[in-house]
Amino acid sequence: MMATLRDIAKRANVSPATVSRVLNNDLTLSVTDQTRTNILKIATELNYRKANRRNTRFQKHIALVQWYSESKEQDDLYYMSVREGIEQQAPTYGFEVSRIFHNDLAEIPADIDGIIAIGKYSQSQVDQMSEISHNLVFIDDDQFSQGFDTVITDFEYSTKQVVNYFVGQGIKDIGLIYGEETSTDNLRTIPDLRYNNFKNAMMSQNIFQQQLCFKGDFTKGAGYKQMKKAIESSEDLPHAFFITNDPMAAGALKALQEANIAIPERVSIFSFNNTTLASYVNPELTSVDVATVQMGGAAVDLMQDILTNPRHVAKRMELATKMVFRQSTL
Repeated sequence: MMATLRDIAKRANVSPATVSRVLNNDLTLSVTDQTRTNILKIATELNYRKANRRNTRFQKHIALVQWYSESKEQDDLYYMSVREGIEQQAPTYGFEVSRIFHNDLAEIPADIDGIIAIGKYSQSQVDQMSEISHNLVFIDDDQFSQGFDTVITDFEYSTKQVVNYFVGQGIKDIGLIYGEETSTDNLRTIPDLRYNNFKNAMMSQNIFQQQLCFKGDFTKGAGYKQMKKAIESSEDLPHAFFITNDPMAAGALKALQEANIAIPERVSIFSFNNTTLASYVNPELTSVDVATVQMGGAAVDLMQDILTNPRHVAKRMELATKMVFRQSTL
């Protein structure tokens, strides 16, 4: 037996009229996002369909392009959290989301209404996506200068906060372990902007030392390798390290522990992203918390504005961070 509006209304504890307006994507209806999402969720669970029409839950079809493969995403909780933010917010606007992994642009449906792209992209890849749909939102890749909506994280102020924290603790010999990436087509090298932010913050206090900066590739193995290099090459190992993501910081912890270097008594560690990994390692990592779920939600909000507002102009949203202190710092 087919589900009815009354069935959904009863479970959601709202009126059938409210259910109808939500399922028809009436954004003038004054209900909370939680109520709207709950109605859409119940409609999906009951497999509600209007007669002779597609499932009205989905008003628009959005491609979610991820530069990671599905297996690699499991190892990078940062991008997984961003994706979850998109998937949580999409039902609010009746968006159906198709996930495209590892920039497999050939898999994007021809009738797509818009694309949300997570990760780093070459100019060629940006051009390919814009030919499929000019309704584009980028997350974690600043494409604002190309005329596309962009959601990014504050790096400059947060990095300055880390440096100021260590200096406030009386630590001025601060090392850096950072990363460098390439787009999946190898046509673009993406530097870690936190390197320049770190260098500028340190130079402003006349304490920058280039030899204490070690470049990896954002993996746990790279963090381990670069910390071992720091231990072996430094006559006097820095008393603090800023490490620009949690997997590298976890690898660096392992190298320090193998060398019997006490954390944080001898070396303090400040990580970045604050994924769940930060609280799983021992000692737990002090980390800059990035609003990953909110980044995903903001991208969906921008897509809705692109699709519904004829006066939409491209926006560059930079989300704030916060410092979360744990056992890896004094």
